Amino acid sequence: MISALIWIPIFGAIIIALLPAKIPTNRIRLGAGLVALTTFFWNVFLLFRFDINNPSIQLQEYLPWNETLGLSYQLGVDGLSILMLFLNSLLTWIAIYSSDKETPRPRLFYSLILLVSGGVAGAFSAQNLLLFFLFYELELIPFYLLISIWGGEKRSYAGIKFLIYTAVSGILILATFLGIVWLSGSSSFNYDAISTQNLSATLQSLLLIGIILGFGIKIPLVPLHTWLPDAYVEANTPVAILLGGVLAKLGTYGILRFGLSLFPETWSTFAPTLAIWGAISAIYGALTAIAQKDIKRMVAYSSIGHMGYILLAAAASTPLALVGAVSQMFSHGIILAILFHLVGVVESKVGTRELDKLNGLMSPIRGLPLISALLVLGGMASAGIPGMTGFIAEFLAFQGSFSVFPIQTLLCVIATGLTAVYFVILLNRTCFGKLDNDLAYYPKVFWSDKMPALILAGLIIFLGIQPTWLVRWSEPTTTAIVAHIPIIEKSPTPQLALNQN
Repeated sequence: MISALIWIPIFGAIIIALLPAKIPTNRIRLGAGLVALTTFFWNVFLLFRFDINNPSIQLQEYLPWNETLGLSYQLGVDGLSILMLFLNSLLTWIAIYSSDKETPRPRLFYSLILLVSGGVAGAFSAQNLLLFFLFYELELIPFYLLISIWGGEKRSYAGIKFLIYTAVSGILILATFLGIVWLSGSSSFNYDAISTQNLSATLQSLLLIGIILGFGIKIPLVPLHTWLPDAYVEANTPVAILLGGVLAKLGTYGILRFGLSLFPETWSTFAPTLAIWGAISAIYGALTAIAQKDIKRMVAYSSIGHMGYILLAAAASTPLALVGAVSQMFSHGIILAILFHLVGVVESKVGTRELDKLNGLMSPIRGLPLISALLVLGGMASAGIPGMTGFIAEFLAFQGSFSVFPIQTLLCVIATGLTAVYFVILLNRTCFGKLDNDLAYYPKVFWSDKMPALILAGLIIFLGIQPTWLVRWSEPTTTAIVAHIPIIEKSPTPQLALNQN
């Protein structure tokens, strides 16, 4: 059943790539959208099949592949991955729907996006370490091509930089996976067959460092982040949505799945350092975003800060913190998607992303009032305003982390205040003020431009008002993970905490 999330987009990508060149771009776009929509609805069906009270791996599939290598086609989902699969299928459709109707080389473009979707779904559901690595690497070349061919003026530089950093990430992860299996004496790379308990503390520490650095590049964490602003800014809007909304979550997912879960005792030793690292990333991302003049670059740097919150929560490893980390992964994905989409609409209609040249877009007569209103909503959600999904995710992460790392948590809370600062700067300069009478004759914003943002805005508000719909998917799994970390002080269970607040 899970295989459909992988192979529907991959086979769709192959079919689209083989279509005759004479087929109009809009029909190719429509076909890709139907493939993505089919995958999304199948994902919704799997949500109904998923037992939220069962913390173990569900909906498993198994086929032997190469027993000599220990490689098998083993899939499954739990509370860590079910929301990420849903996020991937949703944002893939959003990316295709928000793409330019006149995208050059459409067969290649939409094939690569669908190929990325299938690879990411495979990585989130793989229960074999080698299989995870194969899917993890599957998105490398497609993303490089998407940035290098359809990106901005510096697309070649950004694409090569992304390729190098991601390749290094893959090398570190593969070397660590090989080390885990060989040193532990396991005959298989299957996740459920691996135990690190018989390894010495030194070996566990070295392997955990490889996991943290490998996935830290993908997240990315400071100072492993330098590929991010170039890739996010130079990528076109659909690719930026997938880079920030989906790809970065592979990094945080990998740290939780292969770092925290496989090395629970060693994790508690590294936890104070990771909490400091998360706080530094959060402060750095916020301060750097404040200094930007390009609104797309500002949103890109804001992503670094929000990833720091997830690392802090993972370091604290309390039930409440971990459910907050997973909620933050999902919330950040949809918030970043709406922001990148709206920035893309503003750039296409106004012709610039520079703060010094934008003003008065909220004007109801000659401006972009609905786009500006949605941009305000996206900024408020990113800043953690109550009533939106960003608030509940950050609240859970901070409340769960405070009892273990109070100083680092307070620094991250300060970072959320700085987040409000740079979004106030962005919104004040772009949405308010007086329009230039000579330049403010913007093209009409069609419903096709508004629809993705309206869908994401509705989801942001609904999950902010009904947070149980967000946290219930991951709560049993994260509680089970924490049960294997006896050293770290436990906070109240997520359900109790939500009832008390």
